[in-house]
Amino acid sequence: MSAVAVILALCAAVLHASWNAFLRSGTDRLWSVTVMSLAGSAIALPTLFFFPLPGSGAWPYILASSLLQVGYSLFLVAAYRHGELGQVYPVVRGTVPLLVTLASFVLFGDVLSGLHLAGIGAIAFGILSLSIGKTRASNASLLFALATAAIIACYSTVDSRGVKTVVTPLSYALWVLFLYGILLAAVVAVRRRGLTLDLRSSTTWKAAGGGVVALSAYGLVVVAYAFAPAGLVTAVRETSVVFAALIGVAFLKERLSARRLAACLLVVAGAICISL
Repeated sequence: MSAVAVILALCAAVLHASWNAFLRSGTDRLWSVTVMSLAGSAIALPTLFFFPLPGSGAWPYILASSLLQVGYSLFLVAAYRHGELGQVYPVVRGTVPLLVTLASFVLFGDVLSGLHLAGIGAIAFGILSLSIGKTRASNASLLFALATAAIIACYSTVDSRGVKTVVTPLSYALWVLFLYGILLAAVVAVRRRGLTLDLRSSTTWKAAGGGVVALSAYGLVVVAYAFAPAGLVTAVRETSVVFAALIGVAFLKERLSARRLAACLLVVAGAICISL
């Protein structure tokens, strides 16, 4: 694996953990994630028509992925309402490869190697460790985190199939990104009977900046794929779990016990085994 790919994947891991920390630290997380998503829509809009319009066969996938990502945002906000960054983030990130691997085995008969089985065991034990002890995550945070991971696995599966229906994959991604922000804003506006955006407020621009950070994390991973196999890039990318735990301690004043650190490292090790 090239040094360039490693650096890009590590930077993406730090940025992904950072925007989750920003979201966790906010007082109105639903508003924050909505502004973040709208920033993504605003960035995507000018570039949409520089690429061929997706064909009719792609639109069901684009709409399904956009709606699933709305659900992802809502459940992630709920998870952070009940749990700390160092508790929720490892469960979300670790469960996704676990679910995808198990679904491939159950639905498509994929053979699980010894490395896969070791990864599944490590992730399961790591998540179990986070759910017990004095610093255990609450049941609500665990349930919302697991639901969030399930939704991520679903839209990842949708995207993996949907992107094959278009000539230009970037066009698919941009339309998903654009519609996701618009749909989430519409859902929040209906739930709250309006959505206030004060462009003179520094809070609004901080949230928009968080959206740019999230987009950058995604973009760095995509670029890294050009320098190394996807499995290797994903394996390095999963170190974001450790970065999230450290950011939680440094900036959110969360407690990092030896048990929690060990659980995070187990989740990372399991995700890497599955990715490889």
